[in-house]
Amino acid sequence: MPTTLIPATYQLPALALLVIGGVIAWAAGYRLFRFVLTLFGFYIGALAATAVMGPGDRTMLVFAALGGGVVGAMIMFFGYFVGVALVGAGIGALSVHMIWTRVGSDPHAFVVILAAVAGAAAAMWLQRYVIIIATAFAGAWTALWGAMHVVDSGGAISRRPELWMVYPLDLSPGRRWVLAAWAVMGLLGIFIQLRFTARARLPVRTNAKKST
Repeated sequence: MPTTLIPATYQLPALALLVIGGVIAWAAGYRLFRFVLTLFGFYIGALAATAVMGPGDRTMLVFAALGGGVVGAMIMFFGYFVGVALVGAGIGALSVHMIWTRVGSDPHAFVVILAAVAGAAAAMWLQRYVIIIATAFAGAWTALWGAMHVVDSGGAISRRPELWMVYPLDLSPGRRWVLAAWAVMGLLGIFIQLRFTARARLPVRTNAKKST
């Protein structure tokens, strides 16, 4: 499972950014899809860069997170036009990975690739609903995960390790109830987007008369 390392000083700001970004994606992911893609690209880029760095100089970890985050954000920003396909591919790959890890093994690369291709194809076919569902559930998980760790840290730097190993897709023992909370929050996010923030705008009608 991908992990990242966060120095103690920056843990609360990082968690706050995760919670805020999660709430935005959860409630208005379709309306602000380009912004959400860019923000989550920053998250993924920072996670990947620090995972490659490994534990070491804390200053270098911060620069690696910022540099990886900027690269990830730029990729997602300029990949906006294929963003729906990227989201679908991500959902397919993530679903396979989560199912396989529950069984106790890692999926074969070929299976992950097939799931990603299938997810991308389905996403292009049902663009609006795929974006709404993906952003609602991704935002719900990000906000819940970040909020749980904010509560756990209690705001005290002394309670946090010098370098914090982050497992964004794993739950702590005894926290299985979070899956139910995530499902409820994800469904609520879908309702909010369909009912309010993702409602299609009506076309503007012009009253211009045809010239004779």
